[in-house]
Amino acid sequence: MKKNMLSILILALLIVNVVLTSVMMFTMMGTTKKTSKLIDGISTALSLEVANPADDSSEAAAEVAMEDIKIYQIADQMTIGLAKGADGKNHYCMMSVSLSLNSKAPDYEKYNATLGDNVDMIKDKIFQVVGSHSIEEAESNQDGLRQEILEAIQQMYGSKFVYNVVFRDIIFS
Repeated sequence: MKKNMLSILILALLIVNVVLTSVMMFTMMGTTKKTSKLIDGISTALSLEVANPADDSSEAAAEVAMEDIKIYQIADQMTIGLAKGADGKNHYCMMSVSLSLNSKAPDYEKYNATLGDNVDMIKDKIFQVVGSHSIEEAESNQDGLRQEILEAIQQMYGSKFVYNVVFRDIIFS
């Protein structure tokens, strides 16, 4: 008889446990959804800051048709000294860069012919942008580096015929 009562008590506690677990799950579901929505909003706001909504270069990159894209590869691999980070040591970045050009842009014909002559100035812009970042910043935000390089090149030319920067090989040490 005692074994039977003990089994019934264990079964009752098990049922109470299942009921309380399901009540807790449904109670927490609303809070979890609200928290998820808040985190999505924060991450959206942060990505808007990084993307700079005033500059429509990311939209321009999406709008260029594949047949209108011309790639200009900077032939040399560059070794760039990075700014000293938290560890105080010297770090370097080795990279190869390609520029995506919009052949339908108004200034494409004007600047495409002299692009090879200006490669040293373009490389200097890349050195300035990448060299101003520490290894931690550069490794964690390569998209930000691409955007900064793109903005520097577009500012140098005063045109947006260069609409994207691509890292072919990138190594941090």
